Amino acid sequence: MSRRADPRQRSIVTPEGLTLTFTLAGRGARFGALALDLVFMVLVLVAMLLFLAFLAGGLANLDTQIAKKNAVGQAIQFLVIVMLAFIFLLRNGWFLFFELGPRGATPGKRITGLRIAARDGGRLSTEMVLARNLMRDIEIFLPLAAMGAALGSDASEAFNWVMAGWFLIFALFPFFNRDGLRAGDLVAGTWVVEAPRRKLEASLSTAPAATPAASGYAFRAEDLAAYGEYELQTLERVLREDQDSAMEAVARAICLKIGWTPPGGHEVRSFLEAYYTALRAQLEQGMRFGKRKADKHDAGGTP
Repeated sequence: MSRRADPRQRSIVTPEGLTLTFTLAGRGARFGALALDLVFMVLVLVAMLLFLAFLAGGLANLDTQIAKKNAVGQAIQFLVIVMLAFIFLLRNGWFLFFELGPRGATPGKRITGLRIAARDGGRLSTEMVLARNLMRDIEIFLPLAAMGAALGSDASEAFNWVMAGWFLIFALFPFFNRDGLRAGDLVAGTWVVEAPRRKLEASLSTAPAATPAASGYAFRAEDLAAYGEYELQTLERVLREDQDSAMEAVARAICLKIGWTPPGGHEVRSFLEAYYTALRAQLEQGMRFGKRKADKHDAGGTP
């Protein structure tokens, strides 16, 4: 890893031997993304509460004969249990669901232009996302919940100070390492980076994008079956960076994989743009039929 002119830029070498450059997210942007996600979670929770209140109101209006059997009370207790389970799933599942998706970002991160990335340049794994989000419970929710539970109780003042110190240590952790990592990122081997806001088609050229056939390249289905969504995202980053050495390395790797002769000179970018367009079209077509190919190791795609 090497430091570039911008102190937030990092260059990493992927498992495929490619050098990619990322810009680390600022602390303010990360806080803003978390705040937005919490707002969205509260809105979802309120919507669920209103729905359950509507159901409970309907139960309360049942005839008195059913009410005498205490069925209404039992049903309302069940709705309370459903609500508690929903709160648990929402708190733990929100970040996991979105960060395990192809974008690697929650709605809050997408709005602020951020995403999660693996620090080794590889694919973001389920274990990484689980680790960074389980650590969030230790960093934030556990001390806050402990302090909340202690309010109005006989808990000692010293206990509250210990919990407050616990919370502050983890809250200030990003200020004491050069990459601004929270403890969860350090444990999981991830970091939060800025995601390019422009669409690839707009950044590749000012001219309309040519189809693979129009550009002189025609790829067979088996040529495109060699890669999946992760490789498509890697290719997109390489094209955005527009570094000759990286594009030549990627073109050689693709040609070796599909049995083509590597292009040279100005043809390298044309080849990569054509392959990107064809691969994206094939992956999108598969998604329309309920099949997704996560990466080159995903043999048949996941329905």
